[in-house]
Amino acid sequence: MSQAAQGNTPENTPRGAHPLDEVVWNALAGKLHRFAIGDERSRRLPSSIGPFAAVADAGPSSFDALRELIDMHGPAALVTAEAIAPPDGFAVLRQAKLLQMIWQGTPDPAHAWEHTRLGAADVPEMLALTAATEPGPFGPRTIELGDYLGLRKAGRLAAMAGERMRLEGYTEISAVCVDPAFRGQGHAAGLMKLLIAAIGARGETPFLHVVTSNHGAISLYRTLGFVERSEMNLLVLGGGEA
Repeated sequence: MSQAAQGNTPENTPRGAHPLDEVVWNALAGKLHRFAIGDERSRRLPSSIGPFAAVADAGPSSFDALRELIDMHGPAALVTAEAIAPPDGFAVLRQAKLLQMIWQGTPDPAHAWEHTRLGAADVPEMLALTAATEPGPFGPRTIELGDYLGLRKAGRLAAMAGERMRLEGYTEISAVCVDPAFRGQGHAAGLMKLLIAAIGARGETPFLHVVTSNHGAISLYRTLGFVERSEMNLLVLGGGEA
């Protein structure tokens, strides 16, 4: 299957009533197109970056294309406004409801918080922290998607947050996590405020996704100025019969 088409072509125009309704498709067709694997029926990120994928529609040809991508690159995670029932031939590995939240807070340009900008040399520690705290998918190349900020305490990476899906006018904040030994000290909020300010300075709006059962995180995000925009559906598919 070829690299996804790039440039200002019809399939790369934003889809959905709102761009964030088809966030993965619009990101992979736009600002993240250099990472996209696939074609006009289905596209995804390389598994070393993340499992996220999208299909053009719920028709057989789109799922045939997705099956090929799964066979070559591993399980795929779809994030959709409408629930999708995949055809036979897929294993449903996970289903969950997500809240898509969008920032509508007041800018805090004077805010400062201790932090360090994370790079390739920090990836082993980032992988260890995300494995221990499970904020969502994070691979050895996820850091290539955007800026990642961290906080070091007692000689180790204590907290981090960064950018994931990016599309025209919007950037997703993701991988927000704190080592259990350093929780309750405002580290996640501080790093998120820095990212919110940086994203806003680019003229973009921050957004994020959170599992609906994660009430603690939802409460934190509300205090930072995020409001619920939509309930989304997470569907993780593998190859073969369930």
